[in-house]
Amino acid sequence: MSKREAKENYFLRLKEYLDTYKSIFIVNVDNVSSNQMHQIRHSLRGEGVVLMGKNTMVRRALKTFVAERPEFERLLPHVRGNIGFVFTNGDLKEVREKILSNRVAAPARANAVAPADVIVPGGNTGMEPGKTSFFQALGIPTKISRGTIEIVSDVNLVQAGEKVGPSEAALLNMLGISPFTYGMAVVQVYDEGSTFSSEVLDVGEEQLVANLLAAIRQVASISLAVGYPTLASVPHSLINGYKNLLAVSVASDYTFPGSEKMKEYLENPEAFAVAAPVTAAGGAEAAVEEAAAEEEESEDEDMGFGLFD
Repeated sequence: MSKREAKENYFLRLKEYLDTYKSIFIVNVDNVSSNQMHQIRHSLRGEGVVLMGKNTMVRRALKTFVAERPEFERLLPHVRGNIGFVFTNGDLKEVREKILSNRVAAPARANAVAPADVIVPGGNTGMEPGKTSFFQALGIPTKISRGTIEIVSDVNLVQAGEKVGPSEAALLNMLGISPFTYGMAVVQVYDEGSTFSSEVLDVGEEQLVANLLAAIRQVASISLAVGYPTLASVPHSLINGYKNLLAVSVASDYTFPGSEKMKEYLENPEAFAVAAPVTAAGGAEAAVEEAAAEEEESEDEDMGFGLFD
């Protein structure tokens, strides 16, 4: 197949996927092996497809589709670096989990950027004392124990985002430590014309409801402050109006069904007093009197004599 035919086939396949699937994961595939890619494709079978391609060819293809589907223009800013597309019509959270779950451990390589902190654990290394200078050059505290080198305490050898030096890589390989895991990483999500970060998929229903209620409260507060009625503020306006009517009724001779009971209570609060506390108080007094009577009776039985009188 010629280069031109391969390009045309790619354009057709990309267009077919864009027409067939409503959602796209833009994924970074740095350090992803061909075997990993095969496993990811297998795990997504029936739920999605993976499409790779050179960025220049992807941009050119997308620009040809923008005239008919302008929403695809939102994909263009994210076509940079070593990326690929995962097309799906399935549940986004489940598909993302399958994309991210396929990761493999890998040894540290010199000049590679560390995706996470690299901690060298304390303990016996099993290495001969002649290599102590190697640890000292990296600032790792050691001691000789039973003829072997022992690392005194855990050491943060490389921090996330830093490049791994040749000495650090050599030491990690000698210790048999493979500190990194590599796999696909989700850069951006496209769903029915919108693009957003994959963290949005972690937002739960409770948080969405809480954010919605907070927004409604803010709208209601602003509406009440400026005197502009909205659906959010009308219930509050009605309640405030009803409170004002009650206040006017209490302060005047005007009465309506809702204020009658309130005016009765204000005019004669004793009539609405609860009888239970009084009963409880009476019961307490009776208990005190009964206890006093028992004490008096015991004193009478004593007759004033001691045990040995």
